[in-house]
Amino acid sequence: MAVPEKEGVAGRELTAQLEHDAHRAVAAEQKMSLWQGLKTYPHAVGWSILFSTALVMEGYDTTLLSSLYAYGPFQKQFGVKGADGEYQLTAAWQSGLSNGALVGEILGLMVNGIVAERLGYRKSIIGALMMCVAFIFIIFFSTSLPMLLVGEILVGIPWGVFQTVTTTYASEVCPVVLRPYLTTYVNLCWVFGQLIASGVLKAMEGRTDKWGYKIPFGLQWMWPVPLMIGVALAPESPWWLVRKERPEDARKALLRLTNAERDPDFNVDETLAMMRRTNEMEKEMLSGVSYWDCFKGSDLRRTEVVCVTWAIQTLCGSTFMGYSTYFFENAGLASSQSFTMSIVLYVMGALGTISSWLLMMKMGRRTLYLSGQAAMALLLFIIGLLGLTSPHNKAAQWAIGSMLLVYTFVYDATVGPVCYSLVSELPATRLRQKSVVLARNLYNIVGIITNILTPRMLNPTAWDWGGKTGFFWAGSCLLCFIWTYFRLPEPKGRTYAELDLLFEQKVPARKFKTTHVDPFTGESVTGNKEEATEHVEAIHDL
Repeated sequence: MAVPEKEGVAGRELTAQLEHDAHRAVAAEQKMSLWQGLKTYPHAVGWSILFSTALVMEGYDTTLLSSLYAYGPFQKQFGVKGADGEYQLTAAWQSGLSNGALVGEILGLMVNGIVAERLGYRKSIIGALMMCVAFIFIIFFSTSLPMLLVGEILVGIPWGVFQTVTTTYASEVCPVVLRPYLTTYVNLCWVFGQLIASGVLKAMEGRTDKWGYKIPFGLQWMWPVPLMIGVALAPESPWWLVRKERPEDARKALLRLTNAERDPDFNVDETLAMMRRTNEMEKEMLSGVSYWDCFKGSDLRRTEVVCVTWAIQTLCGSTFMGYSTYFFENAGLASSQSFTMSIVLYVMGALGTISSWLLMMKMGRRTLYLSGQAAMALLLFIIGLLGLTSPHNKAAQWAIGSMLLVYTFVYDATVGPVCYSLVSELPATRLRQKSVVLARNLYNIVGIITNILTPRMLNPTAWDWGGKTGFFWAGSCLLCFIWTYFRLPEPKGRTYAELDLLFEQKVPARKFKTTHVDPFTGESVTGNKEEATEHVEAIHDL
């Protein structure tokens, strides 16, 4: 049916106004400094930090479980007595318990990819927190390995929700300049959880009864209720509301996330126009928003990039850190020294994550990811060399411990935190939730494989490689470096609309940084950055 002329003119005028406002919002975001971003979006920073804090729970429990493998009361309750009279969990059960949570995460992730997009981020994370409260009971009252395994599988389901919702919420409530900091804060939450777990186990070190491991399990109940209250008061993601065709609610959410009075260049209606225009542009590019659409057209490349980027977190050898206490003990260090070294290791991780914020400002995501993998491959190779003598050389044992500390700092200054920024920025906004789910699930699948291999590499009742395991992960890290060089693009300073066009135009990964585009005209400029920026600003002023 033909559209009346009057309505057609009005529609074109509305589209033109939306286009104009979107241009102005893009220009304002690109010119926004870090200090301006903090002044304009202080509430977004606070709410994002609150959401991400849920991951402290996951970092706590995963580290707690792997550290308990080296804890006497836990070994006595769940392990088997060896020929030397010492109790040990078998390598098979170590793999099974560590993988139990990952299996649960895979289930939770796949369901959450659908549920979060339908119900929103707030309701999804509140539901996950309620599940945590229930499933921790199973872990706390476990008296056998099968019962503990069931508890780990079930508690992994809400963890899968935390992994996707926290990163996507952080990436959607803040402007370009704040995205890397709020998304990488997720990694700091992981490190905080690991540090707390190591500190709690250090405090339990003198206990010889079952409460030595039950108290650490029970402490997990201190997180969910305060977080549920905070999340219930938080605003929903404005991008999610725009995708649900609720622009007025999105505008209200933006007003709650910002303090527009502090920034004269910020205009909530123009920012909303940019979101709506980006959403419309993606609807034109995409045929749907299902998991299958992640593998169509330019989104196939985006799915590959985010999936492999997250898998690299495990393939670069980070499994060493999760088994740090167990590794230190089997490398010859006393139990007390092993727990102390693990605490120091996670302090180094926290310092590394904070350092990544400064490094990203100077180097960008791609360069930092590459340099981190190169440094880690070298450190792992050195650990492998030291492992050749560590069973008989006390100095070599401490040298391996020192190398692991340096490795942890490098990992948490580069690959660890930057991964969260990349996987939340690079997918299309309409497919972000499902893309992050697929990426995290590949990470979990790779994690299952490494959790089968690593205990066998380190366990004295299995392969007993000790420090020589570093050779294996050095080779894996080198392969990751090669993939990153050819396939990982640089999203620094890009709005989501710009990234859409760069992928749609099939710009090579190494040219993302120098190719400048106007997302709403489809025009691209390659060459000198200053000249290209002047060109884009001139278009915006029209």
